[in-house]
Amino acid sequence: MSDPGLTRFSINQMTVKQLSLPELTTACRELGIGNVGLWREPVQAYGVEAAAKLVRDAGLRVTTLCRGGFLTATDPGERAEALADNRRAVDEAAALGTDTLVLVSGGLPAGDKDLRAARERIADALAELGPYAEQHGVRLAIEPLHPMFASDRCVVSTLAQALDLAERFPAQQVGVTVDTYHIWWDDRAPEQIARAGAGGRIHTFQLADWTTPLPEGVLNGRGQIGDGAIDMREWKGYVEAAGYTGPIEVELFNDALWARDGREVLAETAARFAAHAGDGARAGSGSGSGSGSGSGK
Repeated sequence: MSDPGLTRFSINQMTVKQLSLPELTTACRELGIGNVGLWREPVQAYGVEAAAKLVRDAGLRVTTLCRGGFLTATDPGERAEALADNRRAVDEAAALGTDTLVLVSGGLPAGDKDLRAARERIADALAELGPYAEQHGVRLAIEPLHPMFASDRCVVSTLAQALDLAERFPAQQVGVTVDTYHIWWDDRAPEQIARAGAGGRIHTFQLADWTTPLPEGVLNGRGQIGDGAIDMREWKGYVEAAGYTGPIEVELFNDALWARDGREVLAETAARFAAHAGDGARAGSGSGSGSGSGSGK
């Protein structure tokens, strides 16, 4: 299959985490998918160099590596280990041939309630990591997460906050991740996307839909494209107006999707992308009933 609507489509490995890395690369090749976003844990389990060869031999482009970050610790030993781990993540990204390492900044340390101080610790870490990343041809992409994750995962909740951090450093070192799932609710996000584009700081663009009710624990509630409340064409329009022309990843954390056949989910996700965000998609496309990807949500 070679669908021009999938030219910019990238499948994030987490969307089909039930597929092994060899299974994923084979399925991508068979379905005509040329881009993939990888996660460190399965790549490390397979072997970084072996994974790099596998995706290279399959003709796949690695669009991002996820994730670095978790830079908010106050304990000196924990901070030193976090910096060392992020340097390893940069090395892995370079080995895989991607220029973008996504950062999830980290939540509040136990007993800490100072969000501003936590963000300053992120800035301190970026001052060390940014030059190291640039030396290896890698950019750091700060990902703001929905505010419901501010306490435990990410004290950076908006694109404005992410850009306030990123703009302290050269754009070739630090930019942002624009993820529809995390920012669709923010009426300032479109102007912040324009701000990011003007500074050359949109380092990756990711899609996931918002479906309710959210599951217990909320983390694995990202809906299949077209099943929820987010207008993907609208958000794609914002990033394109800001000058972004790169790959578009679909990154879904969804227990119902993970329980299904991974190749089937991959094919469905590609079809949903083509319908709702592909270059040939039309505004107002229906979600398509598919095969129950959002069931139980």
